Amino acid sequence: MENEDKREWENDTELFDMMEESLYAAVISDALDAVGFREQAMRHTIRPLLPETVVVGRALPVLCLDVYEIPDEPYQQEITAVDSLKQDDVLVCSTDGSTRICFWGELLSTAARARGARGAVIEGFIRDVRKIMQMQFPIFTTGITPVDSNGRGEVVAYNVPIECGGVTVNPGDIVFGDADGVVVIPQSVETQVIEAALEKVSAENRTRDALREGATLREVYDEFGIL
Repeated sequence: MENEDKREWENDTELFDMMEESLYAAVISDALDAVGFREQAMRHTIRPLLPETVVVGRALPVLCLDVYEIPDEPYQQEITAVDSLKQDDVLVCSTDGSTRICFWGELLSTAARARGARGAVIEGFIRDVRKIMQMQFPIFTTGITPVDSNGRGEVVAYNVPIECGGVTVNPGDIVFGDADGVVVIPQSVETQVIEAALEKVSAENRTRDALREGATLREVYDEFGIL
């Protein structure tokens, strides 16, 4: 694709549907590397709830921190954050490495889906996993625990820049996750990165075909520059 007129999408929904079908985290990471963004892959500890899960959408960042008393009115910012989700959003939550906070569950998944969100990436724990899996709501998480967040964790900010999995996530950045992990595409380079990733997928397909036909790695690398 040489210019924006050749895009195959008209809006975010079409873009993210295309990315979910045609791209994968590794090729997006390579495209980010190529434009100088080499630290965009979240830590390996953030894993999909189901291996086949793919999530892609615009980030709604949330910061949730440890607390040590039960508030008079629990969940206030958490409710507001989830209710602020829009079509094609992905909620991205950091709990700052806490092993006490269980931020996400089935009811939040239900609310998020009803608002058009495409999934959630939680650097922290979740619960209600059987129901979430039955829903097939895309979730990435660092772990599972049955405890409630009330008196353990509280949302202190949302729709602001956060660090999640070692990556800075700004509101509106594109988040993409699959079995290889989660990558974040800054808005400033999203078109460049997506088009480069699509071009690399095409080159990888030609490389794969040549390898299947018996060409050596050296031959295909010299021809296509892909490995």
